[in-house]
Amino acid sequence: MPHTNMTLVRAAVTSPFKKAGRPGATVPTDRAVLPAAPAVPGRLASYRRICGFSEPDTLPLTYPHVLGFPPAMRLMAARRFPLPVVGLVHTWIEITRHRVLRPTDRLELTVYADGLAPHRRGTEVTMVTEARLAGELVWESRSGYLSRHATDGAGGDDATDRPSGTGATDAPGRPETADGPGGPETADAHDPSPSPTPDTYPAPELPAVAEWRLPGDLGRRYGAASGDRNPIHLYPLTARLFGFPRAIAHGMWTVARCLAESPRPDEVRWVRADFRAPVLLPATVTYAAGPTGFQLRGADRVHLTGRTVTDAPGPQAGSAAATGGRS
Repeated sequence: MPHTNMTLVRAAVTSPFKKAGRPGATVPTDRAVLPAAPAVPGRLASYRRICGFSEPDTLPLTYPHVLGFPPAMRLMAARRFPLPVVGLVHTWIEITRHRVLRPTDRLELTVYADGLAPHRRGTEVTMVTEARLAGELVWESRSGYLSRHATDGAGGDDATDRPSGTGATDAPGRPETADGPGGPETADAHDPSPSPTPDTYPAPELPAVAEWRLPGDLGRRYGAASGDRNPIHLYPLTARLFGFPRAIAHGMWTVARCLAESPRPDEVRWVRADFRAPVLLPATVTYAAGPTGFQLRGADRVHLTGRTVTDAPGPQAGSAAATGGRS
């Protein structure tokens, strides 16, 4: 799996010449395509171990996004991309699985930008990753990446106040308050695409399920498994260079770990997660879940909120309400 180091270097060179928030800015129509190929067994095994997935016959729901992250980075680091990739922060993700995926499936991945949207603290780009099997769309993800800049305050979703990083990162930043924006939203279980207003709802207190002690080298271990070696995740020194007191956990690791802990991770067909506050490493966090979704909490803040829809009949965790979703 190609890592993003050279892309980050290129991004650091080109980003100072870009100015976010230019009137009339649009994203290029370029698409990055990875040829059809199965998952590399050793890399997939490493990813399963670090995230806690134990179902060997199915591909983890989050794994195609990991495979598509390097080409997404290349698109965002391109000269024609309107936002400076240095400082872009992954704020939310939605993943939809249209059929069960196997490790041996030869997935073709397509990645592209799907437009810019005004944000109360800047401009947000939506990046799309699609996986096809023999031409059939079998999996897709949509992710929001925020570029912070001065605005007139008339943008869309609320935002958290985050320090800049090196390149687009799935790491959440610092919230304005302990919990940041977001809260529950009622939604139809058969239409997992709600349009909540994030600052309308407080996040509910979900029942604690498990407590995890996260080691200081978690970012390096996940980076080795995923290919995302953003410096803010690796060492305290490299994290401090970009505004964090210590290395922080990857946001996509927190999503994957929560899914792996769910009762039926192989049956989850849709997930929505919002990154609300960074997890400074080492850390002790609480995984909480209930009929409204899931959370990852620290001692004084909520780091992640989300919900899922599963293939299983009957009541589904997260199918009736959302915690902190944005469309």
